[in-house]
Amino acid sequence: MSKRKGNISHQPLGECISQVQRILRERFCHQKLTEGLEGVEAQHKHLEELLRRSAVYGESNSVLIVGPRGAGKSSLLRSVLQELLQEKEVQENLLQVHLNGLLQADDRIALKEITRQLHLENVVGDKVFGSFAENLAFLLEALKKGDRTSSRPVLFVLDEFDLFAHHKNQTLLYNLFDVSQSTQAPVAVVGLTCRLDVLELLEKRVKSRFSHRQIHLLSGLTFGQYLDRVRAQLSLPDEFCDSRFAQEWNASVKTLCEDKSVQDVLQRHFNCSKDFRSLHMLLMLCLSRVTLAKPAIKASDLLDVSRLFLADAKTNMLHGLSIVELCLIIAMKHLNDVYEGEPFNLQMVHNEFKKFLQRKSNSMYNFSQPVVVKAFEHLQQLELVRPVDGSPKTQREYQLMRLMVDHSQIMAALQKYPQCPTDIKQWALSAFA
Repeated sequence: MSKRKGNISHQPLGECISQVQRILRERFCHQKLTEGLEGVEAQHKHLEELLRRSAVYGESNSVLIVGPRGAGKSSLLRSVLQELLQEKEVQENLLQVHLNGLLQADDRIALKEITRQLHLENVVGDKVFGSFAENLAFLLEALKKGDRTSSRPVLFVLDEFDLFAHHKNQTLLYNLFDVSQSTQAPVAVVGLTCRLDVLELLEKRVKSRFSHRQIHLLSGLTFGQYLDRVRAQLSLPDEFCDSRFAQEWNASVKTLCEDKSVQDVLQRHFNCSKDFRSLHMLLMLCLSRVTLAKPAIKASDLLDVSRLFLADAKTNMLHGLSIVELCLIIAMKHLNDVYEGEPFNLQMVHNEFKKFLQRKSNSMYNFSQPVVVKAFEHLQQLELVRPVDGSPKTQREYQLMRLMVDHSQIMAALQKYPQCPTDIKQWALSAFA
């Protein structure tokens, strides 16, 4: 009997690998932490009480969650909502609207997104509203229940809250906070920001309507805890379809996390960012290397992926430039050295390039003016050079520009540039042209 059970739990290797990929990819993509957040029990309780009062009793509230990047602001909110949504009453009533200051760059876009997330496109139709407040009031009115006595509570989550403060007249924030202060409709506004001075950005009329509730999160994560999280994120659950494979996988993950070279790589990532989003991205790249031929993550995989992950995007971009474009970048570097970072124009860059050509009697880099102009335009498209802010409109050759690449990136790119001519390398290495 036990023998037959053992056979049932044992799955083909291919099936196990696909299950591992599915479970871990879902965990990384949805930012799921296998263990709860530590040391934030008081903040968790405070936020849960606020949101429960809005979702169950129809109270309006507003709160700001403040903390550095990677402190767990989004994770805290996600875990509170996950707990609340297990209750039937909350699940049936609460509506959620998630906005991000990076995506909803102005109030018009934000209002469209609110309409979309509340599924009210058909209700709004071709109606024309006189003001933002009128439009928002109409949307909230449309959410009234059938008996017309109460509205459904709406939770507004504003990620990158400080960016909404830069919108014209702060119309969105004013109207949301105004609704949360009045008895129009039950609304909870939760802002997430990493700026401690965020209240200073708010206009007086907006500030007066905000409840001034703030929940502060501080990242007290140690490297030991970070390492434990990595192990937990890569480990398979006990209820995995093949218990023997799960034991072997978890043992290999434990060995991986104890490897000195792996710990060095993770320490470097930990020092750069304690944000679990970047960790999940790193682990996702490692997971993509797991195949039938190699059914576990090796230390070499993590080292390779880390090199890829920490690679400088601009240095990689420089590898793909043509010789003439590379020469122009080096000419700009010399101009930066000579004029101590002052802006330059195309004519100055071309003159610097000509000086280099004059030193070579039989130079093969004698490009015509249109070729140089085209190469310069391509560098501008790649955003390796950009116009100086507020520079007056002049001829293209005399427009002031700045180089967006530093010396170390240029030197690193030259070392790896395929078949880079020696005289160009020497020109780049010389202190002044």
